[in-house]
Amino acid sequence: MARIIFFVAIGLGGAAILISLGVWQVQRLAWKQDLLARIEAEIAADPVPLADALAPEFRRYAPVEMTGSFAEGHIRMLASRKSIGPVYRIIRPFELAQGARVLVDTGWQPQLAEVGGAPQVRLTVVGNLDAPNEADEFTPAPDIAANIWFARDVPAMAAALNTDPVLVVLREAPEIDLAVTPWPVDSAGIPNDHLQYAITWFSLAAIWMAMTTYFVWRPRRHAASKD
Repeated sequence: MARIIFFVAIGLGGAAILISLGVWQVQRLAWKQDLLARIEAEIAADPVPLADALAPEFRRYAPVEMTGSFAEGHIRMLASRKSIGPVYRIIRPFELAQGARVLVDTGWQPQLAEVGGAPQVRLTVVGNLDAPNEADEFTPAPDIAANIWFARDVPAMAAALNTDPVLVVLREAPEIDLAVTPWPVDSAGIPNDHLQYAITWFSLAAIWMAMTTYFVWRPRRHAASKD
């Protein structure tokens, strides 16, 4: 009897823990879905002047509208497009009419394409603020000689192109040809695996209870067969 009580206690306790983890993941799923909905709404909102999206605090994903011109220089960041392969994201300095300079991720082009200079004309561009967290201790240092970067390290890129550490990802192609395809900001890169985690925890709880039932009933069945 003591053995049965032990297995029942372990079974119920373990199942309760696993079920609570599954419930927690369901709650996290609802939170993440709400967060993604708010991000998508922010991305698709009407653009505002850049200054309004930076103050009083930085609004990541906020759509902004800027008037100015592209300055000389660019950065190529190695990236990959599904079904296409390696490409370069082309990041350029943009000088606003007010005198500030920011980074603009203009989009991508094939790896073998030549990067031309941007026409020095005044224009209005629309994009979304972003603060990508792509660089870490495992990211290779940029190849300055070949102008190849391996992550959008905003502070480092801003220092290289002499801009403020602000990145705007182009959403609408301007009226000039930059020979790129825009790579707009979206929420696709934000992981949302909470449903899979919940299913995993609930499945483990079911397996745990099945094993508990087996260990509780097996000795009783074995004893009954001797009788």
